[in-house]
Amino acid sequence: MNPDRLLALYERIADTPDAVVRLRRFILDLAVRGRLVAQDPEDEPAGELLKRIALEKARLIKAGEIKPEKPLTPIQFGDLPFHLPGAWLGVRLADISVCLDYRRKPINATEREKRIEGKSPRELFPYFGATQQQGWIDGFLFDEELVLLGEDGVPFFDPLRPKAYLISGKSWVNNHAHVFKGILISHAFLVHCLNVFDYSGRVVGATRSKLNQARAINIPVPLPPLAEQHRIVAKVDELMALCDRLETARAQRESTRDRLAAASLARLNAPDPDPATFTDHARFVLDALSALTTRPDQIKQLRQTILNLAVRGRLVAQDPADEPHAELLAKIPTKPLHQGHAPMNWRSATVGTLLDFKYGKGLKASERTETGPVPVYGSNGVVGYTDDSLTDRPSIIVGRKGSAGALNLCDGPSWTTDVAYFVESPAFFNLQFLLYTLSALDLDKLGKGVKPGLSRPDAYELLICIPPLAEQHRIVAKVDELMALCDRLEASLATADSTRRRLLDALLREALAPTTTADSIETAEALALA
Repeated sequence: MNPDRLLALYERIADTPDAVVRLRRFILDLAVRGRLVAQDPEDEPAGELLKRIALEKARLIKAGEIKPEKPLTPIQFGDLPFHLPGAWLGVRLADISVCLDYRRKPINATEREKRIEGKSPRELFPYFGATQQQGWIDGFLFDEELVLLGEDGVPFFDPLRPKAYLISGKSWVNNHAHVFKGILISHAFLVHCLNVFDYSGRVVGATRSKLNQARAINIPVPLPPLAEQHRIVAKVDELMALCDRLETARAQRESTRDRLAAASLARLNAPDPDPATFTDHARFVLDALSALTTRPDQIKQLRQTILNLAVRGRLVAQDPADEPHAELLAKIPTKPLHQGHAPMNWRSATVGTLLDFKYGKGLKASERTETGPVPVYGSNGVVGYTDDSLTDRPSIIVGRKGSAGALNLCDGPSWTTDVAYFVESPAFFNLQFLLYTLSALDLDKLGKGVKPGLSRPDAYELLICIPPLAEQHRIVAKVDELMALCDRLEASLATADSTRRRLLDALLREALAPTTTADSIETAEALALA
């Protein structure tokens, strides 16, 4: 496959979450395999370059500028996992560079702070560590272009994150990064090689991965002709600039989509929307759902908007024939809503007027089982089972300690522990609608203390609205319908992401390996699904 095909098909995979990151890695893979620019038969072969490097190293050793080195084991067939172009050679890292680790020196943060205190910026120099600059210091150990390769604390096993980087000028390096000075080679090309190298089998340490110097200097790297190294670096720079533009374009698309989604949902969530335009806004949001919701967090916002509309009487039409339940009218004095006006036949009252947050009761772990007829609820869900119940009625469990304000619905007998409340639904409340009502209160925001706790008096002061029971049933049915739509949207997003990933994987494999019938078939299948 021609690697240009991937770029041509990029728009098909542009919304894959890590598409640009993986595209950058793909570019580097092509670069170090000799497949990014054309080979030139007029270039000095790598074999001749290696001879010149050896002569230069011998000169530097004789002049005392670098230390003598121990001989390395010659590179073996298979050390590099790909075939090299004809004018290239496989070499060890120490064959083409000098390790300057003996000149490193760590300085802790406290000491550096003392050394830079009162100094002007002109007196300070960058202080480098494993993967990036760590700060500043009032001195320098190096004054040249160098390659730093992380020694520890580096994401060695994440192929999409860098392990090596380039520094230049006056600098200080601590002992968490190996320091290499290339001899008659492009440092930038060497950085690319080290960033795509597979460090499996070379890194030691279970809790903090470490690449020691002996293993680092033996890393196999491809060596192209010097002129080709410069062409490769220039091409990589060009393509990385393209990736920057693609990343910016994607960020702009996401920002525009976020603003449109936020504005659309804000219109629906307005405290007192204009009835003349509300229906049009709602229809627009429904028609544009696939364009507005391309990430799970956007669908979460949509679900919350649906619940907000449900408990404010904006989700279904009011029916004048609906009459509030007699018990509702007898118990609830009519009160003004804190926002806007109550829909027809709705009533509003404080939580404490309508509901009883009952305390749970402690139940030892030894009295719980892994299965049983009655679920045991903690502050954030089921924590076991038992044979007894605190209530035989359907109820809503409200987190009291820890996960304060967390809500769980149980449609049968249950036991609630002493870290939660349970609320048995009054006759004038549909239990599911009551759950929507409590969800809209954001009870978690009332949590206080280091281990957040929800007090009943705080919850009881909140205002809620109650529609006629018949309307509650219609609202629950409509919410179920819209939540099912959200479920389908989430499923379609997952399918689309999976398809784009498959397409990207297939394209990368086909671009990096000799074309096979199986590769072509898999790519064709992925394209057909995209």
